[in-house]
Amino acid sequence: MKISGAKIVVETLIEQGCDTVFGYPGGQVINLFDELYLNRSRINHILTAHEQGASHAADGYARATGKVGVCIATSGPGATNLVTGIATAFLDSVPMVAITGNVPCSLIGKDSFQEVDIVGVTMPVTKHNFIVKDIRELADTLRTAFKIAKSGRPGPVLVDIPKDIQTAVWDFEPKSEPVRPYPLNFASEGKLRRAAEMIKNSERPYIYFGGGINMGKASQELIMLADKIDAPIGCSLMGLSALPTNHPRFLGMNGMHGHYASSIAQDEADLVIALGARFSDRATGDKKRFNKNFKIIHIDIDSAELDKNITSNLAVQGDIKDALFRLIPMLTETKRPEWDKRIEELRAEEQRRLESAAAIAFEKRCDNCTHPCDKSGLAEKNHLNPYQIIDIISRTSSEDDIVVTDVGQHQMWVAQRYPFRKPRTFLTSGGLGTMGYGMGAAIGASSADRKRTVLFTGDGSFGMNLNELATAVSQNIPLVIVIMNNGVLGMVRQWQTLFFDKHYSNTTLGRKTDFVKLAEAFGAKGVRVFNTEELEKAAEEAFACNGVYLIDCAVDCNEFVLPMLPPGGSIEDIITEIK
Repeated sequence: MKISGAKIVVETLIEQGCDTVFGYPGGQVINLFDELYLNRSRINHILTAHEQGASHAADGYARATGKVGVCIATSGPGATNLVTGIATAFLDSVPMVAITGNVPCSLIGKDSFQEVDIVGVTMPVTKHNFIVKDIRELADTLRTAFKIAKSGRPGPVLVDIPKDIQTAVWDFEPKSEPVRPYPLNFASEGKLRRAAEMIKNSERPYIYFGGGINMGKASQELIMLADKIDAPIGCSLMGLSALPTNHPRFLGMNGMHGHYASSIAQDEADLVIALGARFSDRATGDKKRFNKNFKIIHIDIDSAELDKNITSNLAVQGDIKDALFRLIPMLTETKRPEWDKRIEELRAEEQRRLESAAAIAFEKRCDNCTHPCDKSGLAEKNHLNPYQIIDIISRTSSEDDIVVTDVGQHQMWVAQRYPFRKPRTFLTSGGLGTMGYGMGAAIGASSADRKRTVLFTGDGSFGMNLNELATAVSQNIPLVIVIMNNGVLGMVRQWQTLFFDKHYSNTTLGRKTDFVKLAEAFGAKGVRVFNTEELEKAAEEAFACNGVYLIDCAVDCNEFVLPMLPPGGSIEDIITEIK
């Protein structure tokens, strides 16, 4: 069957199980968008307000579903606008295929209108990328892109298609099913037996897991391992939601802004079993000090992550689910009452420190406050505590709702506090730390099966891509937006307070933006709240709404994310209170 290159693209996407794509049209993809129009009953295209929003939406779709997300942009600025989203997906191992148009092959390299070497630009932030200069290779190149994106450690792949390839005609032979990932690498039997022996000889084991548990669908195996060896569990930011937050063995996130009990327990362990995590600088602090007290077993699908940041005592490459499935029968069920007792002591100490820090923070409220709050309410400390906001929203939401964050203080508060109950219900930019990620990702996550999405954001992050309100409203996305509005760039300001003698350089926003009126202008509903009673009422209305509902929450600029390890610091330097 002879068809155009543009039609080959659409037919191949459908063949690969793609039901939704996100993008923005332009001259070098107009033929492709014509085919999307002609096939709109078979594949859905969601028009975003900006190409960056499209790439974040494809990312959110992929994280929520486990499928490959797809975004499309035209050449030049359209393609470069995707780069931040591609890099975000790359750092967090998200399967994505980004399709860009380009000028005809005869014009490449001649500084043609809207021409850019997007393959060269994205080479450092993709698993692989292609430019298709022969229509005979188009379908198989796209298939290979999907195969690479979802194989092993997932990631983004870019396919650049010049316009003359889209207009050319060639034979297309559809495949009967989507491509399968490349065969998995499985852990060696010998290394798993060595791991079992190390665990047997341990008195204080601690399990530390990352995003690999979510991607590898290994939550149950993780719990089985912990139960069998009587070990506490902690995680990285990317590991959150892989197991219920209220699981009795779970101590929460550790690292720079992790839970006190989780971070201290890891430091006091004699063996850390790291599963699908990469020991980033935010997780370890001072790498020279990090593992002086314990040995490390590191299991990961990606050999490049083994011994990259922290040298382990045993590095095991292999699929995480299979490795745990085979490791668990090698272990003897063990009880560790002394270790359990110490863990409970750490939990109690964490609670005491939280209460002390909360009391100090309350007394500091509204000192030099920059928030455009109701000044008449200062005597009553008329702001919401971030944890109050999260608690009220979480009580109103359901366990199936997908929680998305932008990047900053609100992100860490949510990571510390929100009671996640199901895998793949927490979406955030962990590796790249992309402010403005949230709106696009929330749209993409909800687009998969119309699940309600809750976006926690800050006034700084929300300002980055608030134009995607137009997309959310036009698509009638069931979305609750919770802005923790403190009038400042909170995380940077926190660093300025602690480490730069309170030199608040360009972190006080001083903006006059009325987010409630803004939401209404876009066609959404919105309300501003200053206390728990107002927030509870707003939350009930928001979750009863079938569309977009924005809640602008007044938060004091002196609220800090604690605990905190200073940059480059170690566990001895942990900050739990600001005097």
